[in-house]
Amino acid sequence: MRWAFITDIHANRQAFEAVLADARAQGATRIALLGDFVGYGADPAWVMAQVMALAADGAIAIQGNHDEAVAHGSTPGMHPDARAVIDWTRAQLSEDQLRFLARLPLQAHGEPGNCLFVHANAFQPNGWEYVQGRAEAVKSLHASSARIQVCGHMHEPMLYHLSGTGKAGDFRPLAGVPMPLPGHRQWLAIPGSCGQPRDGNPAACYALLDPAKSDLDDARITFQRVAYDVEAACNALRATDLPTPIVERLARRLTLGE
Repeated sequence: MRWAFITDIHANRQAFEAVLADARAQGATRIALLGDFVGYGADPAWVMAQVMALAADGAIAIQGNHDEAVAHGSTPGMHPDARAVIDWTRAQLSEDQLRFLARLPLQAHGEPGNCLFVHANAFQPNGWEYVQGRAEAVKSLHASSARIQVCGHMHEPMLYHLSGTGKAGDFRPLAGVPMPLPGHRQWLAIPGSCGQPRDGNPAACYALLDPAKSDLDDARITFQRVAYDVEAACNALRATDLPTPIVERLARRLTLGE
């Protein structure tokens, strides 16, 4: 059984289509969707329809901070751009889609190698604190007995580990290179953003997990990058009625991967 971990789609239809096609071509049979399905992108209703269909078919889906914000509405204290996008996104979604977002769990467990799926971190899932380095990664790993944690929220791929003696380490993964996850360590994987990568590479991110076949085997994770039609995603934004300055800022981020 091969798992695909997909996170931070951010209403980017073109990126999500490309990642789903690649995951199926790579033989993924299970999917975990780690939140932030909406926000920023031009196609929230289409993305939500796909997410809901995948969840109905057995995919794991958890709530991200953008999902929470869209489900409950913007607040006056938000950045004006964020407030505008949230209000616009809410207007694109059906009542069923808004209810689905509001009812998503903050975390879930899965059978591949005792996994915990959570959008931001395991120590305070609803606080939306970023795992920006080893300190936050260790804090998250200490908060759960799961051998493998998979988090979204950070838009750059990263892999952390913690030994039984408390020694921590990290890897910046190379795309397409399988990495063993030995069972004597805990692991925290951040697949990177499907719909809005921020590491200078606009190609969509996701990760594949091959669970260990027995206690004598290691699970393996492979971080993937998938080229997609970025210009089409930008043009879809320009076809919306969002304010032009916001659209151009969002389009620039997609183009540059920032």
